[in-house]
Parts: sequence; structure tokens; C-alpha cells
Amino acid sequence: MPELPDVTLYLEALHPRVLTQPLEKVRLRSAFLVRTADPPVFACEGKRVLELRRVGKRIVFELEGELFLVLHLMIAGRLRWEKRGASAPGKIGLAAFDFPTGTLLLTEASTKKRASLHVVRGETALKALDPGGLEVLTASAAAFGQALRAGNHTLKRALTDPRIFSGIGNAYSDEILHAARLSPVQLTRKLSDAEARALHRAVKDTLESWTEKLRAEFAGRFPGPGEITAFRPGFAVHGRYKQPCPTCGTAVQRIRYAENETNYCPRCQTKGKLLADRSLSKLLKKDWPRTIEAMEEQSKKK
Repeated sequence: MPELPDVTLYLEALHPRVLTQPLEKVRLRSAFLVRTADPPVFACEGKRVLELRRVGKRIVFELEGELFLVLHLMIAGRLRWEKRGASAPGKIGLAAFDFPTGTLLLTEASTKKRASLHVVRGETALKALDPGGLEVLTASAAAFGQALRAGNHTLKRALTDPRIFSGIGNAYSDEILHAARLSPVQLTRKLSDAEARALHRAVKDTLESWTEKLRAEFAGRFPGPGEITAFRPGFAVHGRYKQPCPTCGTAVQRIRYAENETNYCPRCQTKGKLLADRSLSKLLKKDWPRTIEAMEEQSKKK
């Protein structure tokens, strides 16, 4: 799922292409994309783009007439910028938004169509789409700590809950926790003040550094198909199962759940303990290695 650095990149790429330009036409390919009926999506046609915003992981086009066109890309939704009049591609195309300067295509490479488009009128209606999470890049350490400890959740869950923190998802939460040297399953109310401050610093440093890296990578051009991804070569742990941790060299481990997985370094983050993967630990039972040493010993025997 595109997260804060990715959404920021999209907004910055769109800015010179669509700001002050009229949205000439909306061409829908999927009846399931639009989640609102009033005002109709076609009410946006002919209206100029006055501002571009991020609301959580949503991309917001503010149009004339107090209209807001709100895109949520979810897991597999992506944007492409093409020549004016370009058609949305094959099975993955959801919509095309035509501007005098070109056409913005919305695609979703998944059979589960989760990407959404809302059209609302007025700031109050737009605010209703905001999950309300804290904007972490501008929040103080005190405000961050207060939001973190408002409930008692695992750090992974707290960081990725849009009602607690804005813009953080599965990929960057792994990177943040590795940078902070904290376990993904540690409970928020058991954090020390020093650990909470370290996590706050890691959140800001990780998101800001990756935003800058993406700006440098895509300077002057719109990201192409496959270039906004949750699996980047420069990541420390996310998507790097069994690869060496760049800090200590220990093999990165994972916990799988539903469609997501958490990646972590057992030496840097969990004091050598292997966190139980639900499926594998149930299958292996007593053979499940609980420490780095036990895992390495098993590897030698194979």
C-alpha cells in the first residue's frame, strides 16, 4: 500500500501537471470504484484543481465549487501519467482523468478491487473521510507518546492504525521499528519514556529520509508502473526474509498474518528471540526454534 513517502511523491509529481488545470473528463472503467453518489463524480468535470492534499494515505484533489475528489489506492492501486486521452490498461484499469496537460490513469493489479474514489462537497464532508491519526512528521515527542499510549497495542498494530498515526503502513512500520531497535510485538504501554522518544525519532527519520530518496529517484518525472512498491532494495528488513540484517548480519525473520507479514531482525529488535509465526510454529510445534542460536543449529543439521 502506498504510504506517506509514496503519496507525497505522487502529490509532488501531480502538482506541476494538474494544479490550476480543469479536470476535463472522468472515464470510469469500474462500477465498484466510486463509493459516493451525491455529488456525482461527473460534477467534477470542467472544474479547475485548486489544491492537492494528503489525508492519511488518501490523495485529495480540491476542485472549484468546494468539491473534493478523494482517491484511496489501498494495497494494489497505482497512478500513471500518460498522454492526453490515453486509455486505462486492460484488466487493471479503473479510471482515467483527463486534463489539458495529460491523462492520469488509476490502475489496480489485484482481483480484489479495494481502491476507492469518493466525491464530496465541503470541508466537513472531507473531514469525515479522515481516520484522524496524528500527523507524525509535525507532532511533538509528547504528542506522539500520548497517542502511542492511549491504548495498549503491539507497536506494529499501533503504528499502522490510521486512527492513531497518519500515513504509516506495513512496509515503513517494519523499517521504523528496526531503526528504533524495538520488537514489533512489544506493547505500547510497556515502553519506557526513552523507548517512546527513540520510536518518535525513528518515525520522523525513516519517513523523511525515504521521502528524500524517492524525490531524488524520480526527480522531474512521474513514477512508472511498478516503481511505487512496498519492496525497495534499500530497505533494512521489510521484504527481506532470510537476508542478512544490514546492521548485524543476522537473517531477517518474519511473522505472517492474513495478507501481511512483519519483518524484523531478532538480534537487533527482540534480544535474540524468534517471534512465533502462527502457521509455522503450529506446524513444527516443539521443533519451532525460539532463539537465533536454535535456528542456526537447525540450519547446520540440514
